[in-house]
Amino acid sequence: MLKKSKAVVGLVMLFCVGSMIFSGCKAGKTQDDTKEGLNGKITIIGSTSVGPLAKSLADAFMEQEQGVTIDIQELGSTEGIQAAINGTADIGTSSRDLKDAEKATDLAVHVIAYDGIAVVVNPSNPVADLTSEQLTKIFKGEITNWQEVGGANKLITVINREAGSGTRGAFQELLKLEEKQADGTKKSLLTDKALVMDSTGAVKASVAGNEAAIGYISLGVLDNTTKALKVDGIEPTIQNVIEKKYAIWRPFLMLTKKEELKPQVKAFLDYIISVEGQEIVQGEKYIPVND
Repeated sequence: MLKKSKAVVGLVMLFCVGSMIFSGCKAGKTQDDTKEGLNGKITIIGSTSVGPLAKSLADAFMEQEQGVTIDIQELGSTEGIQAAINGTADIGTSSRDLKDAEKATDLAVHVIAYDGIAVVVNPSNPVADLTSEQLTKIFKGEITNWQEVGGANKLITVINREAGSGTRGAFQELLKLEEKQADGTKKSLLTDKALVMDSTGAVKASVAGNEAAIGYISLGVLDNTTKALKVDGIEPTIQNVIEKKYAIWRPFLMLTKKEELKPQVKAFLDYIISVEGQEIVQGEKYIPVND
């Protein structure tokens, strides 16, 4: 009887030990599985033009990597560049090229897309085409009435972006609306009588609500609330930008420190330039980097 009891106890102990080993292996596997996914937060600060595309890319990435959260703050390109330099953001975004002083900092530049800048008017405006020279004179304040360029007898309301905007920086550079000073800095030649808006959306809404207004916005957010003008006879389309027929375009940049990146930040940047990420770029009406 005693021998039988010992045998039973032995079997029970063997079973318990086996169960513990099995449970331990199972628990270990679960931990490994957890380690395989990415975890952490990514902070992005910068351009209001890059913002909508960054959000679409972030949403798709977070769906795949559910342990990652991405916070996007649209404060302007200059703010984004400074945030990347200062390390207050994991990624800074800009819708203009870096200035010489910014290029001298310890930043890695990641081009994620290209975008045209559309010059827009109210849909009721009969003007459909302006030359580069006419555009420059309008935004300098030298042409002040639509009648001077084939439109109605109405004073032109110029809608401009705020200082520090990447869209404004690219627009005034491409249309030669800036003047180099003796100290090497550049002075804006944009009229000081313009209404100044702090985002792409605000420019679009202002032009949509004013029959005499003219402004400029990202080609990617163009819709039927405004009318895009031809410039020098060329329509602002993705294909015309790709073929370099339409001259007013700029890169969309993400900026990071050159040092080793957090795993989730590197994975997000890799995702953006992947086939899947660039399909999202194209789907949002921007130009993929591989075109």
